[in-house]
Amino acid sequence: MTTVAELVVPTEDVMLSETFAALPDLDVRVKTVAADGPHQTMPLVWITGASKRQIRNALSDDSSIKEFTSLLEHDASEWLYRLEYTADLEALFSAVFTNNGTILDAECSADAWTFHLLFPDRGLLSEAIPQLEDHGLQIEITRMIGADRNTDLGAMTLTEAQENAIREAYERGYYDVPRQLSLEELAAELDVSHQALSERLRRANKVLASEQFDKLESDGLVQ
Repeated sequence: MTTVAELVVPTEDVMLSETFAALPDLDVRVKTVAADGPHQTMPLVWITGASKRQIRNALSDDSSIKEFTSLLEHDASEWLYRLEYTADLEALFSAVFTNNGTILDAECSADAWTFHLLFPDRGLLSEAIPQLEDHGLQIEITRMIGADRNTDLGAMTLTEAQENAIREAYERGYYDVPRQLSLEELAAELDVSHQALSERLRRANKVLASEQFDKLESDGLVQ
């Protein structure tokens, strides 16, 4: 059966860890992972949280980035970049492609990259994982589902980290009006970076909102 898996890899094993180290307040959103030839993918990312000059300098000094191109600008505070990684990172993507895998989407934080991958069957995923680990990549499979043509690939349940994050945020008053603590304070209490916590909460909220909307739709309350 076709298998969709969520893989989490430390940022230092992929790219941009040095950029985050230089500019810890950056917010990086992956717009898409675009194919550029049969064995190459180029992430397109929106970056905000620093000046364009600071971002350019950080990317230039990041050993994981071979080249980068600024494509778009939004409100002079957010920029879309096309990133080309160094040859050392080819192992991550080649292990996916040589096993007939597809990268559906990706997310990035200061702590980790999260990839959603699709394989024609689970055996090919099982072949890809040890190949990734053989190249020294630390792989964590946080979700895996069997899929057919009727499966909603976006309807994946919360990971344990996302569930814990949203529970703690709720119990500690992050969602109160007014808020009882800031995102930075909550991140410090949970001992994670605020970028990682922000990403977990965003994804958790998206999943929960999707579930609620689907319920309302099934009850005929929305069309």
